[in-house]
Amino acid sequence: MAEKEEEYSASNIQVLEGLEAVRKRPAMYIGDISAKGLHHLVYEVVDNSIDEALAGYANHIDVTINADNSITVVDNGRGIPVDMHEKEHKSALEVVLTVLHAGGKFDKGSYKVSGGLHGVGVSCVNALSTYLRAEVHRNGKAYVQEYSCGKPTTELQIVGESSHTGTSITFKPDASIFTVTEYDYATLANRLRDLAFLNAGITLTLTDKRALDENGEPRHEEFYSANGLSEFVEYIDSNKESLINDVIHLNTERQGIPVEVAMTYNNTYNENVYSFVNNINTIEGGTHLTGFRRGLTSTLKKYAEDNKLLDKVKVDIASDDFREGLTAVVSVKVMEPQFEGQTKTKLGNNEVMGAVQTAVSEALRNYLEEHPKQAKVIVEKVVVAAQARHAAYNARVKIQRKSPLSGGGLPGKLADCSSRTAEDCELFIVEGDSAGGTAKQGRDRTFQAILPLRGKILNVEKAMDHKIFDNEEITNLFRAMRVTIGTEDDPKEANLQKLAYHKIIIMTDADVDGAHIATLLMTFFFRRMRPVIENGYLYLATPPLYKCTRGKAEEYCWTDAQVQQFIARYGESTKVQRYKGLGEMSAQELRDTTMDPEQRLLKQVRISDAAEADRIFSMLMGEDVGPRRDFIESNANYATIDA
Repeated sequence: MAEKEEEYSASNIQVLEGLEAVRKRPAMYIGDISAKGLHHLVYEVVDNSIDEALAGYANHIDVTINADNSITVVDNGRGIPVDMHEKEHKSALEVVLTVLHAGGKFDKGSYKVSGGLHGVGVSCVNALSTYLRAEVHRNGKAYVQEYSCGKPTTELQIVGESSHTGTSITFKPDASIFTVTEYDYATLANRLRDLAFLNAGITLTLTDKRALDENGEPRHEEFYSANGLSEFVEYIDSNKESLINDVIHLNTERQGIPVEVAMTYNNTYNENVYSFVNNINTIEGGTHLTGFRRGLTSTLKKYAEDNKLLDKVKVDIASDDFREGLTAVVSVKVMEPQFEGQTKTKLGNNEVMGAVQTAVSEALRNYLEEHPKQAKVIVEKVVVAAQARHAAYNARVKIQRKSPLSGGGLPGKLADCSSRTAEDCELFIVEGDSAGGTAKQGRDRTFQAILPLRGKILNVEKAMDHKIFDNEEITNLFRAMRVTIGTEDDPKEANLQKLAYHKIIIMTDADVDGAHIATLLMTFFFRRMRPVIENGYLYLATPPLYKCTRGKAEEYCWTDAQVQQFIARYGESTKVQRYKGLGEMSAQELRDTTMDPEQRLLKQVRISDAAEADRIFSMLMGEDVGPRRDFIESNANYATIDA
């Protein structure tokens, strides 16, 4: 690490307000108290370490999931200050860990930019943990202090000498607050991988002491990127066929704002652009994304016109056409970001728009001039996208010509519910007519609708827009849900204003074919109706695999382990019925196990990492078999069945 002047001390820690109400209203500070909020605790601690790295004082961060589901985060930064805080009359470490809105982020001399800009992070982690241990290596000494539920249980102690600097935080989330207390390895791995791409040169590791291999070693991964966002784009597109075999990468500063962008084109029909501000995933976009799109469109259009590449094109070119098949990552570092939007992840700083637009225009213009062959391929892709858009428009008109609110506009196989209150209504998308018939008999007609599908729907991962809108099963889905395509911001996006159901439940057989159909449907929603997932409307039903009977004792089972437990209780003469499909169940059995809100188990489909989800869908549903086989082989040892 480079030598830097030591200016980080207790005087840099500014206190804005105390640490009340976090335990009473945790969702106000970390989003929710389910799995999302649980993992957010880790992100808050890691973000503190990343801030040290952004300031130039750290380059290594280790995250460990301990055997008891506690977490340890270690960095090699300067170490949180431990000297006395003049105003609070306690150590700076204790102030940081027990006072809301306290931290070096509010002192511009300590951090130029920061991800944890509200200063609530590590103090909230402390408040929501039954145990937290902070170990600081600083000033040639090792310091330790322990806490419980936000309050210190020991004094700050010197426990020895130290030849290095850094901070180690170990915490165990409070099970009385969180509805989920088990950490998911993949969720944490995805976040650390993103951080490695977003911060080139920093090594992050993840170790899981709960999962040991055949040699008794814990599962372990290391994440490091030498080239930043260009490697991020290559990773996202690893399962797609490249169109230009280049990643256009810029890493510069405009108007005092660090701007890094990487982009490329592939042969798919989707736009995948991911934006970040100070390592925060701005899922709603904002001014930096607007600046990127403007710079891309204006530069590509001018190049195409100047080189007479659009002279013979008979359709109009829209801005969306320039982004079909585009994969890009936009990352900016802003000293004082202003966030807005429903989830507070939309950047509102107007000055960022011009900075990004200028940087993208300049870099893209230079690339196009220096690579005329690739430039021509990109423009040809744009033209094809425009032609396909016109064909898709004509196909959409066929769907939307009939009023979706009239009876004639609904698909014939839809058994609708009587309620017209979308918040109360459920649509079961069911595999096959046989299962559909059973589901219709077992449903509550008041609020449950049934739509049987004929076989496997079109794989939208490999289909152009007009093919999708020509497909009968997909047309039936749109019509059943009363969804139109095209919003003010995006002509391809699903318009949910008249969506008839706020629970859309995929119900397929519990076998390989059923899993394939469910994956095809999830691909459809992710690619073509993502707002359904983002609003929390998409679910998977979980029908049982077995019915175990011994005398009057009867139990439905979802796993082989549950079957063995039943046999252990009632004896080897237990009758075990294996359900090969939903159609084998009676209407009452299907209702009791899978449809009744009082007894069923639904799995909500969420997007925790859109870039990783994009990569996985491309791998599972794309043309290339090799990556799909490698994924299955590498993850087979870690596969689990949720009961």
